[in-house]
Amino acid sequence: MNAERFNAYRIMWVLVLYDLPTETKTNMKDANRFRKSLLDDGFTLFQFSMYVRHCPSRENAEVHIKRVKFMLPKAGKVAIMCITDKQFGDIEIFFARNKEEPPPTFQQLELF
Repeated sequence: MNAERFNAYRIMWVLVLYDLPTETKTNMKDANRFRKSLLDDGFTLFQFSMYVRHCPSRENAEVHIKRVKFMLPKAGKVAIMCITDKQFGDIEIFFARNKEEPPPTFQQLELF
């Protein structure tokens, strides 16, 4: 059971990508509220309009996906994607043609 718990194919990353309108004050307020809600739920800015969250299991990822669905703004496009830790680890990131390391993965501690 323990080996499966830390399996790179069981640990998930939830990606939220969005394109929200910001023409009016109301749109801007909704977009800022959505972004702040993502941060409050433990998501991290990966790149502009893309947030990621590390989840120790598929079940935990589903909880956070439901939360994102609950906080969806009235206008705009939002995409939610779930990938395994193994797939996330295979991402190649470049900044001005220089390869960067992906963000560090979190270590899951077991207290009992």
